[in-house]
Amino acid sequence: MGPRRQTALSKSIQLALFRDPATFRKTLIGRILAFFTLFYIKLFRYRSTLFQTLRDGVWEIDEAEYKASFRNENKTVPLKLIGDLGMSGSTFFTTSNGKFLVKSLPRHFEHSFFRDDLLEPYYEYMTAHPSSLLVWITDYLYAPYATIGSLVGSTPAHHIIMDNVLYGKDEDPAADKWETYDLKPVDYFYPERDLVPEPLVSEDTLRKVGGQFDDKIRLTAGEYAALKRVLEEDTGLLQASNAVDYSLFLVRFPADSAPDVVGRKIPWRVGVTSADGRWKYRAVVLDFFWARHKLHAQAMTGVVQTFNAIGRQGPMTITTTADEYREKFLAMVESMAEVLDGRN
Repeated sequence: MGPRRQTALSKSIQLALFRDPATFRKTLIGRILAFFTLFYIKLFRYRSTLFQTLRDGVWEIDEAEYKASFRNENKTVPLKLIGDLGMSGSTFFTTSNGKFLVKSLPRHFEHSFFRDDLLEPYYEYMTAHPSSLLVWITDYLYAPYATIGSLVGSTPAHHIIMDNVLYGKDEDPAADKWETYDLKPVDYFYPERDLVPEPLVSEDTLRKVGGQFDDKIRLTAGEYAALKRVLEEDTGLLQASNAVDYSLFLVRFPADSAPDVVGRKIPWRVGVTSADGRWKYRAVVLDFFWARHKLHAQAMTGVVQTFNAIGRQGPMTITTTADEYREKFLAMVESMAEVLDGRN
């Protein structure tokens, strides 16, 4: 992303957090003026009251702290571009204090699924399950008008804001010992990775898809039972919503580290100490925006089934069912866990 585009998009996101969505009225002149925009895009918060209820009432995120993460009194704190383009073409920003992440959702079938199908069930579920490991989505920003920039893909028009599970790493003296794993069931073939022409995606990006954890998550029997119960409930919501392709984002860092955390002090967000006393673990469930019933997934299913008939790659995330994916996801977590009787 070029500096001009980065600055414009960062500003668009920041201004959206301080703009009252109730003031927006669609007009023909507004539509025309917005259309010819290439870099800057006017964004608004979608269902702002719903998300504020989650932040304040469920996750205990201080509203002043939340807003201060995006802009100080001088309105000069920029967002930081992080990482590279993922397989979805998403862009990622982090707030300057590292507390929150902004991820674009450039693909229509992803943001329409979250907005139209999953948002209400997600809200009701998170309200009833404050200890859920589903990632905290604290805001959804959208552009009410189409622009040249959004149509050609230079300026994404839909973004989610999430809490950052890596918050506290930068201040930790042992920051170089933090490890992250983006985990999905390993016996699946991922067409979103393997059907993309090589010149379009870097080797580094390809290596990040479908990570592998070659160790064990060592827990007491009680901790493992609690983890299993929470993930069964969380993935039950995703199964009911027909979602597949989500992942477990696992972080581990030295047990004597004590990084800060934003909001409600949930064990798997603060850091669960391993049963052998060596590590602390954090974990969240991410990327639950691919639904089997959306048009793109249905269209891709025919493509990959044809490809699989020739290449025989095996079961695929895009052709699986939501219940099968959930079963394999839970089996993956079970295979990584090792239950110890007590702490050494």
